[in-house]
This record gives sequence, C-alpha cells and structure tokens, in this order.
Amino acid sequence: MNAPYPFAERRWTSPDGLSLFARDYAPGPGVARPPVIAIHGLTRNSADFEAIAPLLAQSGRRVLAVDVRGRGMSDRASDPMTYRPDVYARDVLALMDQAGIDRAVFVGTSMGGLITMALMAIRPKAVVAAILNDIGPEVAPEGLARIAAYSGQPVEIGSWADAAAYAKRINAVAFPHYSDADWDAFARRIFRQQPDGEIGLNYDPDIAVPIRAAGAKALVPNLWPFFRRLARKKPTLLVRGANSDLLSADIAGRMRKAAPTMAYLEVPEVGHAPMLDELEARAAIFEFLSEVD
Repeated sequence: MNAPYPFAERRWTSPDGLSLFARDYAPGPGVARPPVIAIHGLTRNSADFEAIAPLLAQSGRRVLAVDVRGRGMSDRASDPMTYRPDVYARDVLALMDQAGIDRAVFVGTSMGGLITMALMAIRPKAVVAAILNDIGPEVAPEGLARIAAYSGQPVEIGSWADAAAYAKRINAVAFPHYSDADWDAFARRIFRQQPDGEIGLNYDPDIAVPIRAAGAKALVPNLWPFFRRLARKKPTLLVRGANSDLLSADIAGRMRKAAPTMAYLEVPEVGHAPMLDELEARAAIFEFLSEVD
C-alpha cells in the first residue's frame, strides 16, 4: 500500500483574529501552474478532499484544502452570525494574502461553491477558474431542508461504530453503494476524537444559527447574478450528482443555459454531493484543468 501523500499543516489568521487551518499539499515536479484552493460543504472539513487533493498535487498544482471557520482544526467563532459565505470568502482571501497567492483555481463543494461565487464578487482577479460541486445559484428547498434538519443538532456517539451508523443514516441517500468500510472512513472525516476519548462532530453546532435566523429566506437564495458573473467570465466546471436533492436537474439545466460554455458532468448513482474521487469526476476535473493556466 502506498503511503498517504503528505501535506503541511498551515495556519493563517482571519480578518477578525481567528486561527484557521488548511492542508497544504506541495506540487509535484513540472511547470508551475496556478494552485488549487478546495473549500468544503456546510458541516464538513478539509478531509473531504483527501482523495482528490493528492492527485491534483501530483499533477503539478499546489493544493490548499481549507477548514472553514468553525470546522475541523479551525477556531470556532465567538459570534455565530459570522458563519456566512461572505465572511468565509474574506477568510479565504486572507489565506491567499498571507500565503502570497494572487490567483487560484477554486474547487467548491456545496457551501464551498457559494463561497467561490462570493469570491468572484469580492475579488474577481483572484479566481482563475472554478469547479462547482453540486451547487448552484439556486437550490432545491427539499435538499436544503434535509441538511438543515441535522446541521447543528446534538448527537450521542459512544463508539466509532456509532459514528459510522450516524454517517450512513444521514448520507445513505447520496451514496447507496457505500460499504461498511466506506462509512467507517466517512465517519472519521466528519467526527473527531477528543483527548478524553469522547467522539464528537467535527464542527461548531452554532454554524446553524444564521440559517435558523434567516428562516424561510435561507431556503431559496437567489445568487444568479453571482453565478453568471463567474461562469461567463471564468472557465467553470459544474459537477452534479445524478441523484442530488440539492442541485436539481432543472436548476442544472438552467445554469447550463445561462452559461453555454460551462463544462458539465453528471456523476451517476451519487447524490449530494460527489466526493470527487469517482472515476467520472476525476476524469472531468483533470480534462478541465488541462486547459487552465
């Protein structure tokens, strides 16, 4: 078995003083190309990219997979109302400034795609290209309602077997083909074991506070102007899980009509959101990036 591809643990400081974390994968040999910044979904963290990030790095691109504030190894925010895409976007720009990165390719899964659209609005020159993973400028209310139902809710976990069962319970609709080993690996990405042995979700439950505060408005955000600005001005790839309940086929179709040059892939037999380790996703990503400099 090959050893895991190494990464450095990088920390940077947010504009409001939080210590934030990223996995920093050094590029393999070859001509230097714009780096990749990978941004996870609402309740997830940088571990979601542990399969695709090493492959991108080996292809010659530096990869920074971030833990957004309140997730993973990043600090929790004292003010939960800062758990918003525009704040997350400014945190990412602080990472770029402190790491000396002028421009990057962004890979955004779910919420990470919303952050990518916000980045395009705030500092368009920072965005070389974008890969939007199962997210658009509009989302299906039923998918967002499903995610909102478990986000920030307490869960009793007594063992890693319990954690795997929880991961399967809330995600089986997206990955019906997963084995017990897959669910165990999944659990170890979304849970963290504390020094006292307790196993808990690897995010601040207060990330759900702004969603609850927004109420029904949070279920139908209209980000079409942000999407059009991104997809019409920058190379963009949209990846959709064929069974996604968040990015419906109708929404994806309207996105493709609004941005005719956007590349598109539908990953079969997967819901929200593809892990990007699927063979189809990997092939589409590398084909897309082959033209991005």
